[in-house]
Amino acid sequence: MAGLVIGLTLVAIILMGGTTTGISLNPARSIGPALLMGGTALSQLWLYFLAPLLGGTLAALVAKYVLDTEAGAPGMEQGKDEAIT
Repeated sequence: MAGLVIGLTLVAIILMGGTTTGISLNPARSIGPALLMGGTALSQLWLYFLAPLLGGTLAALVAKYVLDTEAGAPGMEQGKDEAIT
């Protein structure tokens, strides 16, 4: 099921952003032309490095504090803060 969701998400992103903005989903594909063209393309290259880092950090924080995904993790005893020795 995860493959289907990921695939459909990529299709939606490509259909919505590809024709309007020329979006690139592959950072390596964006870095090469930006280095060769320079100018505006090179000045906007920082976004391809910063956005995934911020998105990953935000997703980790939401998963930990909002969704409480670590509460029911396998092997974790709930309600005890003791170290396993």
